[in-house]
Amino acid sequence: MRCTSRPLTGTALAVLCLGALAAPAAHAGESGALEVNPATATPGTKVTVSTRACGPDGHGVGDAQSLGAGDFKLRPGTPKELAVGRFTVPDHTKPGTYGIAVACDNGKTAAGDLVVEAKHDGGGHQPTRAPEHDMPHGHVKTGVGGSVGTDPARIAAGAALLAAAAGGGLWMLRRRTAGDG
Repeated sequence: MRCTSRPLTGTALAVLCLGALAAPAAHAGESGALEVNPATATPGTKVTVSTRACGPDGHGVGDAQSLGAGDFKLRPGTPKELAVGRFTVPDHTKPGTYGIAVACDNGKTAAGDLVVEAKHDGGGHQPTRAPEHDMPHGHVKTGVGGSVGTDPARIAAGAALLAAAAGGGLWMLRRRTAGDG
């Protein structure tokens, strides 16, 4: 009569190792909300963004290139759980909704929208006309790439788990072979 606990133990060990390796990958793609203030602006307006995704005393880089404002830095704000960055809406920015994104030094990301309205000149009201449709421009945020460096500790932990699983599997196969003879 053959014992079924050994193959089941090997399978459980393999599932455990695969689950442990998947956890860091899931963490690396976490994203959060980006608070944009003011949420609606006109060209020339200074905009402040903040997020809790970067963690306490967090730093990162923001991307407002979709509206032509370029990159900006995130630094710890008040309270210190917030990372805060600032940029100015360029004078040439056309009305529309623009995506603003940040990448924190801890690997997390956050995104939000800024609505840009036409600048009012103060005299009378603006003539109404059909909305203009521009082609999208700026960076594409796909969540894949080398913007966040590798983590040697996670790589070493994953390699150790794979080695332990392989060693355990070989040990079980050897015991099984020795027991059948």
